[in-house]
Order: sequence, then C-alpha cells, then structure tokens
Amino acid sequence: MWLVGMMGAGKSSVGPLLAARLGLPFVDLDRAIEQAAGHSVAALFASEGEAGFRKREREAVEAVAGRRQVVALGGGAVAQPGMADRLLASGCVVYLRARPETLAVRIAQDGARPLLAGLDAEARLTRLRALLAEREPSYLRASLVLDTDALDAAGAATEVWRRLDVGR
Repeated sequence: MWLVGMMGAGKSSVGPLLAARLGLPFVDLDRAIEQAAGHSVAALFASEGEAGFRKREREAVEAVAGRRQVVALGGGAVAQPGMADRLLASGCVVYLRARPETLAVRIAQDGARPLLAGLDAEARLTRLRALLAEREPSYLRASLVLDTDALDAAGAATEVWRRLDVGR
C-alpha cells in the first residue's frame, strides 16, 4: 500500500499506525533514502538537485514495490513521470489530502523541507498552493482519497482501515 499526498498531510504519522492495524511493516521512503545515502533529503537536494533525488526515489520505489507493506512516499514522488502508473500497478494508493492552510500549520516549525527552504510563512503558503495545484492530478489517481484536515494520525489511520473494508 502506498500513502501519497503533500508534505504535512500525515503520511509519516498515519503510516506506522495503519501498518500496525494491518499487521504489515511500515517504510518511510524518504527515511530509507536518507539511510541508504547517509545524508538527509535536504542535503541530497542541495548536492544532487531535485533530479538526483528523484532518481534515488524511483530506485527506492522499485526496491520496495510488490511487497506487502505500507509505504509513505515523499510529497512529489507520485507526480514524477510514470510513477502513478507504477504505484497503481503494484498496490493500493491512498491519497491523504489536506488544504494548503492545514499543511502550512502542520509544517510551520519544520525547517527540513527543501522545496520551502528560506521562505517566510506567506511565501510557504503560496508555494504549497502551487505545488498542490501541480501535483493534485496525480494524487487524485489514487484508489482511495481521505481528507485529513480534521483528523489526527490515529483517526486517519482508522478511517483508511475502515474504508479498505478490513475493519468490518
């Protein structure tokens, strides 16, 4: 199962809770990339650029595709060429959706977001809106869409579990 959505939508928080409910392992793909590279995502963006990071991301997706697990992807992964098709062919894709205003609040204190680095609050919100507009067509290809604005991680995990019809 693949969790997709914008930064701050809850993928890394919901993922382990959902995986536990499903009795599956959890993989945070950005953390796996960092561990393999020995550098943070921000450092990889700085040294290799977005294209270099996206190459690593695609390789990481291929390494875990087809396994029974819950995988949280980085916010831009699914919007890369061919990625939505790859994800849909290898598992259920769940889009954790949140409004840009919600995302901005959730990540306000997180300085490790390379695509928002150096931006003040207003500019971050503007950038989040632009990224969402660009990525949402890919996100909406998901098998299941869940609005997370009013949900905490536990509530979102429970709702995904329920909608997958495993909770009945």
